[in-house]
Amino acid sequence: MAVGLIGRTLRFSVHIEEGGPPDMRTHPLILCFWHRGIFPSTWAFRNQQIGVLSSVSFDGEYTSRIISRFGYAPIKGSSTRGGVRAFIVSRKRLHQGLTVASTTDGPRGPAYVAKPGPVLLASKSGVPLVAFHIGLEDPWILNSWDRLTIPKPFSRALLCMSRMILVPRDADESQLEKLHGELQAAQERVRDFANSNVLHVGSTEFPISVV
Repeated sequence: MAVGLIGRTLRFSVHIEEGGPPDMRTHPLILCFWHRGIFPSTWAFRNQQIGVLSSVSFDGEYTSRIISRFGYAPIKGSSTRGGVRAFIVSRKRLHQGLTVASTTDGPRGPAYVAKPGPVLLASKSGVPLVAFHIGLEDPWILNSWDRLTIPKPFSRALLCMSRMILVPRDADESQLEKLHGELQAAQERVRDFANSNVLHVGSTEFPISVV
């Protein structure tokens, strides 16, 4: 499978903002990332039993089968279909101490526009949000709505994770709106940092890490 074949050749480095989780295997968290980063993210966070929101569609079913092979737990539902069930299952997993991940601009975009669902989930669970992005060195880019990226074998990858965003339990509408903006800003910030610094992977600042 391409994810495994390419993933094991990548030269990864990990950068976590001040105030972020202790490491990339900290649980529980609500991980938020852009849809175009599914390929490298599947490899980087494998075998942690992370619950991943997956749309109720043919494409969603295909994706679920792939990520299951890498130790993820698909959660069926999205912002457009099956959202209530997905929310309930996600909150249950978080209460069990497990992490949940969501492509916040999925399943159909618009790209790089975060939906508010993860912020509401954080307010009902008490689990912090963390945005992440994996910058890739000269990746292949598909002609899809999200401009899906596929890393080239033996290339560099920089995983950047944001500081934790704490959402008060049962936050009111104005608080949720403010924190939604903070999540959007965090996802943009880690994206820009990872993309700008990926070519420095392997330096003293960004040493190669085992992921």
